[in-house]
Amino acid sequence: MSKTFKIGMIGAGNMGSGIAQKLAQEGMNVVLVDTKDEFVERGMNLMKGVLQEAIERKILTEEQVKEVLSRVHGTTDFNDVADCDLVIEAVFEDLQVKKDVFAKLDKICKPETIFASNTSSFYIRDLAEATNRPDRVIGMHYFFHPAKNRLLEIVPHEGTSQETIDKVQLIAKLHSKTAILVKDAPGFTVNRIFIPWYVNAIRIYEAGIANIPSIDVICKEAFGIGMGPFELQNVSGIAIGLHAARTLAKERGSFYHPPETLRVLVEDKNELFDLSGDVDLSKKDEVLDWMFGAVFGVACTMIDEGIATMEDIDRGTKIGLTWRKGPFELMNEVGIDKAYEMVKKLSERRDDFPMPKYLEEQKKKGVPFELKFVETEIKDGIAYITINRPEAMNALNPTVVDQLEKNFDAAEKNPDVKAIVLQGAGKAFVAGADIKFFVDNIKNNTVDKTYEFTRKGHDLLLRLENSEKMTIALLDGLSLGGGSELALSCQAIVATELGSFGFPETGIGICPGLGGMIRMERHVGKELAKYYTFTGNRITAEEAKELGIVTKLVDRADTEAGIKEVVAAGKFDKYAPREIPAKYDEIIKAFSDENAERLVKGEKPEGVSPELAEKLVKIIAKKAPIAIREANNMINEQAKVSIKEAIEIEMDKLYYMFGTEDALAGLSSPTRPPKFQGK
Repeated sequence: MSKTFKIGMIGAGNMGSGIAQKLAQEGMNVVLVDTKDEFVERGMNLMKGVLQEAIERKILTEEQVKEVLSRVHGTTDFNDVADCDLVIEAVFEDLQVKKDVFAKLDKICKPETIFASNTSSFYIRDLAEATNRPDRVIGMHYFFHPAKNRLLEIVPHEGTSQETIDKVQLIAKLHSKTAILVKDAPGFTVNRIFIPWYVNAIRIYEAGIANIPSIDVICKEAFGIGMGPFELQNVSGIAIGLHAARTLAKERGSFYHPPETLRVLVEDKNELFDLSGDVDLSKKDEVLDWMFGAVFGVACTMIDEGIATMEDIDRGTKIGLTWRKGPFELMNEVGIDKAYEMVKKLSERRDDFPMPKYLEEQKKKGVPFELKFVETEIKDGIAYITINRPEAMNALNPTVVDQLEKNFDAAEKNPDVKAIVLQGAGKAFVAGADIKFFVDNIKNNTVDKTYEFTRKGHDLLLRLENSEKMTIALLDGLSLGGGSELALSCQAIVATELGSFGFPETGIGICPGLGGMIRMERHVGKELAKYYTFTGNRITAEEAKELGIVTKLVDRADTEAGIKEVVAAGKFDKYAPREIPAKYDEIIKAFSDENAERLVKGEKPEGVSPELAEKLVKIIAKKAPIAIREANNMINEQAKVSIKEAIEIEMDKLYYMFGTEDALAGLSSPTRPPKFQGK
């Protein structure tokens, strides 16, 4: 990195060591501080244990783990964080203890150092008062396990400067966190929903509506989770749940107060919830009325209070709590009228929970909530359009494409905008199209919807390619299928070391359908276009730069500077003839017209090494035979005509491709190798 941040981590417990590990894994130098050597050693051992699991699961190599650990310096000397860019505290949840830590750091650290707290219980503004730099104090609330859970709540208080927020958001991005911006309020966003969720589960049990195993089973299905509220509390610690509920109740009122059952188990019996018993689903509707009512009511109340956006509330629950859908998506799913009735029953049942105005207004409108998955920010005359659906790897569906088109329209018409950048939130640029959309259309005999979606996508990609304003794809993560096609349609591509391209379609029974084969052929020729389409092999950002596909490689911390350089250089012919590096010569020979025909038939290509020939046959044998054949034919035909004419060749094949048994088999098996029949 050209801009490496040094991070201080105060507290080497479960959270502190996990945060330090994640930061070090992503290339940052970390100083891990605790009050005693044995605490520091324990933190380092916790890290080593998690990293050893990563080795055993073949996520990391032993060499990579050594490199990670080399970036972490454990110490009991607070002075070692004096020159850090950011110091995060994750000490015991005691306000005075945290204030003392901040006051101590304030005297030690350089003036520009930012202080962040991992607290989930206290106001950030109160911690800021302990320092002489309130503008550089912020909340960074991580979720367990911080090396695995991608969510991060960034919590500025009223006095936090924009410069501090921007820098912390950059650091969040650099250690692969999906950050949501949250108002400085008790419980922030996720705990504000999570606590009443499990509190209400206990109240259902206390009311005699259903037993514990029944409530757990109903909730697992309704929220799409692996553990119900009681099992989850047993695992995460019911004493922690009691403390969290009490803390939130002090600020927010009795609705959040822990039920007596929870207090008795923790303080009188020191026991866990008894998960045994028969499952009875006869009271499912009543259980869901209570559970959904609490979640929906709290989510809408947070909007009333300006805590976070609908999108960030949904994102927080989906990523932080691993729910299948967030509260607002769930309200749309059950229907606004029904959601309103559920919350109304809650409000009537408990006089400590007023009906949220936001839901009342939506009920009057009589339409679902409109969630934004695409956002635009204009900086220095450049419009940054972000596909912000990281929980789904920014996958394209009709809603996302509609919103992408609207944002592009606005940016293109804005006279203050000279260039338009497309980027993805989280670890992906765009990981292709929403597979479920395709599968549902095949099963429901509504492939017309797939056709319309694809046609609209082609029209948008042509506009990106031919816009009078410069269009740039910022590839700071993987792109697959439709995502790679979206990037290729832009007039320039700026990529970081994490950027990559890939066309996995032939492995799921179809062909690239948004111009990927066309534009790859224009860039690198028929042979390499076939190679990447047939095999699905990944193209790294560095390889794409060698091939002339990527315009500029940049450091992750310097993407905006790199984009400005590309804009300043002006437009160019992205398909200009270029010399392909010699290392691709054998692959090009392997995919000559004659050899491509051999590979389609399952035969070895001639004139190349036996190792390469055998490897290619083995890879292609796992792909859908029809998709390989049609990709070969289409690339041959598309190379002879204009891009617009080539698109029609793709569109003409769409119904056929999505009508094969192989397409249904492949699209229905995204996580396991499908069995293709060639039909």
